Amino acid sequence: MPRMLPYLLLFPATAFLILFFLYPFTLVAIDSLRHDGVWSLENFDRMASHWKFGITFRNTILLAAVVVPLQLTLALMMASMVTRLVRARGAVLYIFAIPLGISDLAAGLVWLAIFEQSGFLNSALTGLGITERPQLFLGYQSKGVIFAAIVLTELWRATAIMMVILVAGMGLIPKEYGEAAEVFGASRWQRFRRVTLPLLKPSLQTALILRVIMAFEVFAVVLALGGTNLPVLMSETYHWQFTMQERGVAAAYAMVILGISVGFTVLILRLLHVPKEARP
Repeated sequence: MPRMLPYLLLFPATAFLILFFLYPFTLVAIDSLRHDGVWSLENFDRMASHWKFGITFRNTILLAAVVVPLQLTLALMMASMVTRLVRARGAVLYIFAIPLGISDLAAGLVWLAIFEQSGFLNSALTGLGITERPQLFLGYQSKGVIFAAIVLTELWRATAIMMVILVAGMGLIPKEYGEAAEVFGASRWQRFRRVTLPLLKPSLQTALILRVIMAFEVFAVVLALGGTNLPVLMSETYHWQFTMQERGVAAAYAMVILGISVGFTVLILRLLHVPKEARP
């Protein structure tokens, strides 16, 4: 029995992964490679030749390229502040983490209430006399504003995920390293760059992988603020699956999203390589 105990403990997690990941993934992969009962790349060809594919791909990559670095910077700043606090540290961490309890769609609706024509932003601008009448910030001709609104929403909604991971990582760094660097005359920025960041690589790796994958799967926030004015890969997947009733093309979109996520995950693992002796 003791020899079987590790396998018994691993069985629930293994069964969960097979049932809710491997099996659905296999079905989606099969759907993407079959068209009219024949194995082919027809679904990928229809996806790639559609006029919206290039736009959705560009929007998704651009959104991730803007959001993730900004979130990483903010998360590092927030985590550093929380780590240095002596009093009220738990309260500040709790306040920063409040957006974690809000769903994607709810966050999008909160910021929609700010940017829409009858929203809080227009009320403030007209009340202060800055504008004479309410502005249409999220119109189809204001794609730049829509993009900025989505970026702000994502920063507010998901930065806390990275911050919590980084706070945990900073808590594991021995204080003696920073104190020794300070004794040798290192400035606060030098201590952060030369001591904290290298020792924070495992946490940075985890936070970036998680956030990059989530960035490529953004959907509800875009739907709430932009609708069809700023299509992304996930919104097109939904469109082909439920509006067009083209399951094979939707599966092809899903495989593209998976491929991009895996590719960037491998890239992050290579760029933030953690030595074997530094791994937990």
